[in-house]
Amino acid sequence: MSARAVRTALVWLSLSLGSSAAWAQPADATPPEVITRVSAEYPESAREAGLEGEVMLIVVVSAEGRVTSAEVETSQGRALDQAALAAVRGWRFAPARRGGEPIAARIRVPFSFQLPADDDEPPKAPSASEAERPQVPEHTDDDGHDHTTFEDEYGEIVVVGRARAPSRGASDFSLRLGELGRVPRRNAAELLRLAPGVLLTSEGGEGHAQQIFMRGFDAREGQDLELTVDGIPINQLGNIHGNGYADTNFIIPELVEELRVLEGPFEPQQGNFAVAGSADYRLGLERRGLTLKYLAGSFNTQRLLLLWGPANESHHTFGGVEIYDTEGFGQSRAARRGSAIGQYEWRIGRTGLWRLTGQAYAVDYKSAGVLREDDLDAGRVRFFDTYDPWQGGSATRFSVSSDVEQKLQGTLFKQQVFAVQTGLRLQENYTGFLLDVQQPLQDPHTQRGDRIDKHVSTSTLGARGSARWHTRAVGERQELELGYFARADKSEGVQSRVQASNAVPYATDTDVEAQTANVAAYIDASVKPLHWLNLRGGVRAELFGYDVLNRCAVTSVRFPSGGAFDGDLGCFSQQPNGEYRLPEQRTTTSGSTLLPRAVMVLGPFEGFAFSLAYGEGARAIDPQFVNQDGQAPFSGITASEGGVSYAREVRGVTLQARSIFFQTWVEQDYLFSQTAGRNTLADGTTRTGWVGALRATGGFFDVNSNLTLTRATFDDTGLAIPYVPPLVARVDAAVFGELPIRFGGGALSASSTLGLGYVGARPLPYDELSEDLLSVDVSAELGWKSFELGLLVTNLLDARQRIGEYNFPSDFSAPGATSLVPARHFSAGAPRAVFGTLAVHLGGP
Repeated sequence: MSARAVRTALVWLSLSLGSSAAWAQPADATPPEVITRVSAEYPESAREAGLEGEVMLIVVVSAEGRVTSAEVETSQGRALDQAALAAVRGWRFAPARRGGEPIAARIRVPFSFQLPADDDEPPKAPSASEAERPQVPEHTDDDGHDHTTFEDEYGEIVVVGRARAPSRGASDFSLRLGELGRVPRRNAAELLRLAPGVLLTSEGGEGHAQQIFMRGFDAREGQDLELTVDGIPINQLGNIHGNGYADTNFIIPELVEELRVLEGPFEPQQGNFAVAGSADYRLGLERRGLTLKYLAGSFNTQRLLLLWGPANESHHTFGGVEIYDTEGFGQSRAARRGSAIGQYEWRIGRTGLWRLTGQAYAVDYKSAGVLREDDLDAGRVRFFDTYDPWQGGSATRFSVSSDVEQKLQGTLFKQQVFAVQTGLRLQENYTGFLLDVQQPLQDPHTQRGDRIDKHVSTSTLGARGSARWHTRAVGERQELELGYFARADKSEGVQSRVQASNAVPYATDTDVEAQTANVAAYIDASVKPLHWLNLRGGVRAELFGYDVLNRCAVTSVRFPSGGAFDGDLGCFSQQPNGEYRLPEQRTTTSGSTLLPRAVMVLGPFEGFAFSLAYGEGARAIDPQFVNQDGQAPFSGITASEGGVSYAREVRGVTLQARSIFFQTWVEQDYLFSQTAGRNTLADGTTRTGWVGALRATGGFFDVNSNLTLTRATFDDTGLAIPYVPPLVARVDAAVFGELPIRFGGGALSASSTLGLGYVGARPLPYDELSEDLLSVDVSAELGWKSFELGLLVTNLLDARQRIGEYNFPSDFSAPGATSLVPARHFSAGAPRAVFGTLAVHLGGP
């Protein structure tokens, strides 16, 4: 760590207000407590038969306090068993908590059915008071999972779940969706907006990966954000459109139970692309049984969703499939997709879990691209028009993974293997008729157009594993984890230029095949010398290896030789001076680096905790830019931050607040070029900023809000990095509960949600600014028994949103004289849209 970095890190300890219950609270676990109890009805058939006794149930209570499964452990006959099961499914709990975070729990609930001594007396109401407050033993043998051992007079009670990573301070956000999952969202990427500083845009259509801005980084489609789903990588290594391209559209939002976002490279487990940070989608299905949901509304949009989860299995055992179709708003925005995800979880003994996950996805879509502002002002185009209806794309993704967690003799072992296959086609036109200028060695031609047609396929095979050991010393828990990550990728990408008149390719820009290897080892320790001081961190060793075959290594020849030279080929078989050569070039290189990462946490003190973090990261270089035997095939990142948090439960309301100052420096950055149609290299950059976040959760409401201020500049000029928003604010809120209305044997339930976002004006090239953005989305739902009816409205204010604004030269007029003067371009956001939903739930509690 350099002296400059140490000084920077110490400055950040001057701090602010913030929270993370996972690190601001002790690690002690508390059991669930009953809030609403429904008494069992004594079945008439059981009373007449003289049946009585105690039915013991094993009940799983979700992190939201709902009963997700119940099974009979001690039976007293079918009639009494069913009466007890029917009653407990109506119970509501304050969920179990560990370190202040809600977690799922499995508890025993007894129902005592007693016949009266005198037959004229009614049967006694069944009792279940013993289950209301299970007692926590003074010492528990933590097996490293999300579950803790409780004891009551009936024996052992286990809180179930997956292993959780130790928190890394104020910037480690474990976001359980709960009722906030009802806020209108078009795709799984929009769940990222629950974390501070996230802006999402897309000029590529509904099937295109979202452009992600976080903490001052224009992460494009994933180049600066490590994205995983249950540990399976989403970023594509070697994608010629953008190295790290991460399409999350295959994730069904209703199957996401939690999102962990770690802003900054502060955990040794974080790997390639964790520049702005990392995000892991954690899958699960709380509501058991079968769910059928149908959505229909604006732009002839339809969505069919089918979900299922066995009632007596973990909420990590589920299946889901969605089929989506829309004509889209305006011109050339139709899309259709299908996605399926299935997972099964087995318990291995008392402390082990094994999960098998499969996933399939396909999408085909159209894209409107960008419009020139001057054409809109002159009335030559309308706001939702397109210049080129040829634009669009298609994509596929298939994956399978298996992972095991097992504790043996005080050590938690984890192992995962995965395989991923993706395909992508992108058809884009950013500049119209600008780039195909007549070259001296080409046959005479007019501008043929700047359509870009990209084809990319990637295959990934990988594994990760770890062993986490713990002991007690100086009266505190001490931990050490050793782990590895290994990934092999093969990618092929071709980018062609296509004529506007007949869609025939006329030139090849890029034709690259790459094989890449990434092997990493890490050491992660948690040392607690005092009750109020925790030191977490370690070191990660990364190795990157490249084998790149460029089939179009020569794209220009200054002095051609031979009368048969064809200047229109694009990929030439001559050196620039005219000597013969093959058009292809193979390049191999490798590099390794050590990345230290550390977090210091002080507290909690009356709910306050302070943290200081430092970390170095690495982003694998795009295979297109690899040099033979290059010394460093990656870009280095250095980050530091300081934060303070407050976490308390006040009168049944859980409050979590945090405030963080941060700085990140990148050795060599990437910027997207509209004229090249891909990322291009840039010099070093620095981001400095502040984050504030607040979440308040009560029995009938949940509110999550955040604000991020950022200054992002180039190191050499001090100029602002284009397109990066200096201000991002977001509020997600939900109000929910049962209404005092009952009919037909069931009570009405209702929920209402709000999603409110604001983005300040963003810097553009040539010293210009974009417009600011304000978005308002709302929803309302009514539920009765197994039915739910909902209404969703996106862009409630019907604002004309320019979700992407750019400055670059273009010419979308007929082929002829062109201008190289930069002009303002924009991609249009969706207008107001209204959707209705109908859901039916069968077979669950």
